[in-house]
Amino acid sequence: VQLQASGGGLVQAGGSLRLSCAASGRTFSRYVMAWFRQTPGKEREFVGYFTWSGSTGYADSVKGRFTISRDNTKNTVYLQMNGLKPEDTAVYYCAARMNNIPSMTSTAYSYWGQGTLVTVSS
Repeated sequence: VQLQASGGGLVQAGGSLRLSCAASGRTFSRYVMAWFRQTPGKEREFVGYFTWSGSTGYADSVKGRFTISRDNTKNTVYLQMNGLKPEDTAVYYCAARMNNIPSMTSTAYSYWGQGTLVTVSS
């Protein structure tokens, strides 16, 4: 499966952005989709996941502010980010895992998008 992330940009603290990740290739609906983020010099950090059965999970740092959704008819997963903080600044990556077992570990995901930069100014 190929993943294409988009929607990043510059936003002021407290603002919102919605990232999209369009998938092509194999049966999208049977994948766990996830979002990770990374800043220079740091490990890739889990943000959230959405399983094909509808379960979601989020990192504590984004819980209550970020929401993942997916539209299987459009082969797209979204990351709605509200109440953004400067510490949310990162390159955001979408990822896919071909089963219904979610994981918060980046190495569990086989497919990755190219990343989209989110910058939150204070």
